[in-house]
Amino acid sequence: MKDSRLPFDRTCHVLYSKPCKKEIQRVIAFHYPPEQREAVWERVQLQYVEFLKDWRTDLGGRKNFHNGAGGTYDCIAILSYYVACKAVTSFREIEEMEENLILPSFRRLRFVDCNKPFWRRLMYMAFTSAKARCDRWHDYEMAVAPYEKEKPIYYEFTACPTAEFAIKHGLTDIMPALCNVDFASMELIHARLVRTTTCANGNKCDYTICGDRDEYLKAHPEYRDEEGYRRNR
Repeated sequence: MKDSRLPFDRTCHVLYSKPCKKEIQRVIAFHYPPEQREAVWERVQLQYVEFLKDWRTDLGGRKNFHNGAGGTYDCIAILSYYVACKAVTSFREIEEMEENLILPSFRRLRFVDCNKPFWRRLMYMAFTSAKARCDRWHDYEMAVAPYEKEKPIYYEFTACPTAEFAIKHGLTDIMPALCNVDFASMELIHARLVRTTTCANGNKCDYTICGDRDEYLKAHPEYRDEEGYRRNR
């Protein structure tokens, strides 16, 4: 089905991004023979439309930067694929799909080194700017701790629309595959994320960010928990 014909309210919702569509169609092509692919893709599209029928209408549409590639609506599209193709997909495949949407922009920032005060300060400023945009839409409720030169950056979300969506639809089992990309993205800019919980399995999503050579990391080793989340002690 043509994207333009999908019946959902475009005054408040947005279509999945072109990179997201390409990614979903890539994995469909991997799992299904050519004669089935269009029908499977249409199942994913219709699941997406079904999900939007009773979804929040206050997330800002195209005006909200969180609704771009890899953001809230792309996560809903990936979850639509997960529901429609659960028999053939896997945790790692979903994780890789989100990585393929998020990580290209971080790969272009490989020159950034968060071990250096200049870049760490610049990163902090980026997070405070993001908080201002979150405050406009109240999709991600974000708090950023004051900057301290000798300490890691800290911020947290106490609300996440993707987690809210997954909880609403009983899809929290696959949320780790969408959340783990936060670790991978930091690794590309000589940083590390230290996290103990998320909005999908707790009451907040915490982000402690330091350089990849910071002594802080020794006290907080990373592991994967039984649900598949990357997290720290």
